[in-house]
Amino acid sequence: MLRTVNRVLIGLAGLALVAAGGVALAAGSGLAVPSWWPWHGRHDVLLSHARRERWHQHGWWWPVVIAALAVLVLLALWWLLAQLRRARLAEILVDSGDGAGALLRGRALEAVLAGEAESLPGVARAHVTLHGRRTTPEARIALALEPHAAPAETLTLLVSQALAHARDSAGLAELPADVRLRGVKHRARRVN
Repeated sequence: MLRTVNRVLIGLAGLALVAAGGVALAAGSGLAVPSWWPWHGRHDVLLSHARRERWHQHGWWWPVVIAALAVLVLLALWWLLAQLRRARLAEILVDSGDGAGALLRGRALEAVLAGEAESLPGVARAHVTLHGRRTTPEARIALALEPHAAPAETLTLLVSQALAHARDSAGLAELPADVRLRGVKHRARRVN
């Protein structure tokens, strides 16, 4: 979802900047612009004194302006914080039984889970990333299957072996996983 929000926000900001630049360039170079266009010549300003004072006598004007700007600031802060959030889980909190707990590197569990998934019959390659919180991680697994592999059997083995071992070794109550399967490209064999 964040990738979609980023693309939409960057696209809208780009369109707004291109439109504003085009308008300023057209008006500044003396080209004929439509009558509803906000600028008509080199010495026009964005908001004239009359336009700035037009809504000033209304009591609702300043609260609406301040509320709209506050919403824009909050949306910008949300977007900035979403950019700073890590895409991968750096560490997992493992209950050690003494109340203190231990930290397991997320990349170590990813590597072990990927290695065990690649050892399953019919799996050519596996890529694992962990997301979520330290106490409730979630796995995203991408498997590249060999041409002879049966996807249902491979998925059953992945859940019953690799994910079960990872969940048990990390002491997690559950380890939800999003598994994506795709086939490996291969050449057709010729039969004589």
